[in-house]
Amino acid sequence: MHVFDTMMYIRQRKEVKTTEVSEDFPAQKENVKLENKLSSGCASRRFWKILSFTIGGTIALCIGLLTSVYLATLHENDLWFSNIKEVEREISFRTECGLYYSYYKQMLQAPTLMQGFRGLIYDNKTESMRTINLLQRMNIYQEVFLSILYRILPIQKYLEPVYFYIYTLFGLQAIYVTALYITSWLLSGTWLSGMLAAFWYVTNRIDTTRVEFTIPLRENWALPFFAIQIAAITYFLRPNLHSLSERLTLLAIFISTFLFSLTWQFNQFMMLMQAVVLFILDSLDMLPAVKATWLYGIQITGLLLVCVLQFFNSMILGSLLISFNLSVLIARKLQKNLKTGSFFNRIGKLLLHLFVVFCLTLLLNSIIKKILNLKSDEHIFKFLKAKFGFGATRDFDANLYLCEEAFGLLPFNTFERLSDTLLFYAYIFVLSITVIAALVVAFQNLSDAANQQSLGKMGKCTVDLKPETAYNLIHTILFGFLALSTMRMKYLWTSHMCVFASFGLCSPEIWELLLKLVHLYNPKRICIMRYSVPILILLYLCYKFWPGMMDELSELREFYDPDTVELMNWINSHTPRKAVFAGSMQLLAGVKLCTGRTLTNHPHYEDNSLRERTKAVYQIYAKRSPEDVHALLRSFGTDYIILEDSICYERRHHRGCRLRDLLDVANGHMMDGPGDNDPDLKPADYPRFCEEIKRNLPPYVAHFTRVFQNKAFHVYKLTRSK
Repeated sequence: MHVFDTMMYIRQRKEVKTTEVSEDFPAQKENVKLENKLSSGCASRRFWKILSFTIGGTIALCIGLLTSVYLATLHENDLWFSNIKEVEREISFRTECGLYYSYYKQMLQAPTLMQGFRGLIYDNKTESMRTINLLQRMNIYQEVFLSILYRILPIQKYLEPVYFYIYTLFGLQAIYVTALYITSWLLSGTWLSGMLAAFWYVTNRIDTTRVEFTIPLRENWALPFFAIQIAAITYFLRPNLHSLSERLTLLAIFISTFLFSLTWQFNQFMMLMQAVVLFILDSLDMLPAVKATWLYGIQITGLLLVCVLQFFNSMILGSLLISFNLSVLIARKLQKNLKTGSFFNRIGKLLLHLFVVFCLTLLLNSIIKKILNLKSDEHIFKFLKAKFGFGATRDFDANLYLCEEAFGLLPFNTFERLSDTLLFYAYIFVLSITVIAALVVAFQNLSDAANQQSLGKMGKCTVDLKPETAYNLIHTILFGFLALSTMRMKYLWTSHMCVFASFGLCSPEIWELLLKLVHLYNPKRICIMRYSVPILILLYLCYKFWPGMMDELSELREFYDPDTVELMNWINSHTPRKAVFAGSMQLLAGVKLCTGRTLTNHPHYEDNSLRERTKAVYQIYAKRSPEDVHALLRSFGTDYIILEDSICYERRHHRGCRLRDLLDVANGHMMDGPGDNDPDLKPADYPRFCEEIKRNLPPYVAHFTRVFQNKAFHVYKLTRSK
């Protein structure tokens, strides 16, 4: 009976279950349908995401390559580079460009790679009567690398060395534009933003790059890697990255930082500004402290690795960047409770923290420079001191920079050109909104420090301004100030301006904040604005600038500098291979490249002894006796001097900024021409050397013999006897 009851119970249970299933079957069927719809929806979204990524990536590569071809074509059309002689091609690499290219040429002409490498380490032709290590003094590893590549690749029959060199630089421009595109895409979430950034970069070419006429300049090598670094930092600062993604991004940041540092001597000053950006954001809780520490460490490690490769270059070891980063890390350890307390308590702690970091930086830097006896960067600080009004100076080196237009303030017409493409208007619009958001977030972070320990509150504070957005905001502001104060640095700002403006116009967060402020918030409106505005701007740019770009590509010019060509040909055919030449820094770089002769001085100005030597050589344009000039030049082993009428009778600069004026003031002499002189300046005892030597008077003929002359240059041979 018991068994029977049990069986009945089981049967009943089964029947009940069967009944329940039959009753619930329609609901389950609906759930299955819903799950199928969701899975198909996810698959559809994944498909569109992959398609969008593919289209965006393809457009990035295409725009990068087209920009590269566009710039290369402009260079060809401007000089008719493919048709001119080799000496004319080399002369087209003006000033320091020619000096850097000469080492690429030197490596290729060496019988073996090891001999070429040894020739750079023990060089006695760049500075007469002195053996210097060029790999230590200059950033020319890129020339070494390219020369090795050209030797080992089977391209010698198809591609001339000069074309391999310039095509590499134009190829880097493709990487540069692609990196700007990706940064804007990462910030906004749409590749349309990257497309707009690239279009703005090209249409504002005059203010975003100068690669087509200064190809070998160090910045043209370095800025593409700098752009890659910024893109990698932008991605790295995103929250909730997977461990593998974070490690790979850190590797990308390290490699790009290292290559940027290796290729440009001003790397430390640019990265110092980056470190200041990180310091500001870290102090205001606008990015995770751990990530800031990683970036500080990468900067120091990358720079120290470059220091090792440059044979322990003292200028790197004594850089402000290393001192600043170490000071920040030390100060953080000393002030462990920096991010706690009330608003005014936090402000007080931040001010103290800032003071500690500032003092530690100066202390560490002065100790390092004292130990290393470092004076290589003195001219930069003298220039900055005079530029920002901390006292007038008669220092020749500082005034040489102050009088150069490239180191002056950014001209107002730059903003007119940037406004013509709508870039400046868009930039100011986006900058204003993000600055307001940043101030609000910073105030929230400082006001409620007690709750900042919780991740929830941290997320709430950073939701309106993501860490990657905050980084790019402070980056563009600091580099904007740099560009406004020094025109040569505008290329660092204007390219990032393209990125920042395009990101803002395509950013849902920016439009959401704006529409909420004017009480017109609606998700559909955000979508419409973030896509319609950039598309309209792209159409405007195409309509307005496409015809002009086509005209530019069809306009043909030709390199023409017969006087310099004649001079170089004469030097090659009428002077000994070991002859030593003195003259202006800019011209002597071309002399080394075109003729291989030994120089007394050159344009790479980051060495104290070279600056003193250059000032001594430049006495050929001062008011000095022929005996003094001859003695100075012979002390450097000079055989020939090249005098340039464009310097001796200079009219390009105003009175007080002509080279002869700078020399007169440095020598304590009154300047030529109408105008005031300082009361302590005295009339010179001798006439101007470069003018008087042409009169062939006995005191001059006794020491100098004219051996060549044309419309622009006069070459004199020095006598051996005193």
